[in-house]
Amino acid sequence: MAKLILSMDGLTLKEIPLTKERTTIGRKPHNDIQIDNLAISGEHAVIVTILNDSFLEDLDSTNGTFVNGQQVKKHFLQNSDVVELGKYRLKYVNETPQQGSAADFEKTMVLRPDMLKKAAEHVESKPAGDAAIRTSAAEAPPPTPRPAPIAPAQESVLPLASIQVLTGGNAGRELALTKSLTTLGKPGVQVAVIARRPVGYFITHVEGAQFPIVNGVTLDAQAHPLKDHDVIELAGVKMEFFIKS
Repeated sequence: MAKLILSMDGLTLKEIPLTKERTTIGRKPHNDIQIDNLAISGEHAVIVTILNDSFLEDLDSTNGTFVNGQQVKKHFLQNSDVVELGKYRLKYVNETPQQGSAADFEKTMVLRPDMLKKAAEHVESKPAGDAAIRTSAAEAPPPTPRPAPIAPAQESVLPLASIQVLTGGNAGRELALTKSLTTLGKPGVQVAVIARRPVGYFITHVEGAQFPIVNGVTLDAQAHPLKDHDVIELAGVKMEFFIKS
């Protein structure tokens, strides 16, 4: 399980296990990690944890959020990263292999008119190449023939899913959910992330006062499983989640 080690001036103050999907950091008492210091904004940052992956987002704090000396807005956390908030340090510790990658996080998608088409074309171009690699591997003969081989049990393969925009300037556009984490929404307004897990697809609120709506029902802070043809309302845009046959 991932955790944070809070310290100041080299003195460890406490350890915080990341057991929640959303861990808020700030000066106000309602935060999961409260740091009562004027250099810290009331709601300074949030860490979203999905399976073994965690990513940090600065919530437009006054003094900014830094990771390993570099100011960040969003950052995919990796083992031993140090989050710097004023004089305080939060060391991220996660020795479990992560599901996603920094590259996956950097290529997540937001619903901007000039970007959705390019991103959709980019992610849709990859499955064919991946399939070709898998086919080649499958057709390669085994190195050493064995008598009466027993076929191994086949692992269940998660079907590919997509999001189709139903309203707004991008209506009709389609985005294949091929990444471990796909971010949707408008930064500063409302953002959610769709996680592609071994057991299915889940949507989680990340940013904004309003939570995403699925089939007319407002979600809470927990991850919500998506089903075929679910209609998502996010940042004033309706979109449909569907499984590709």
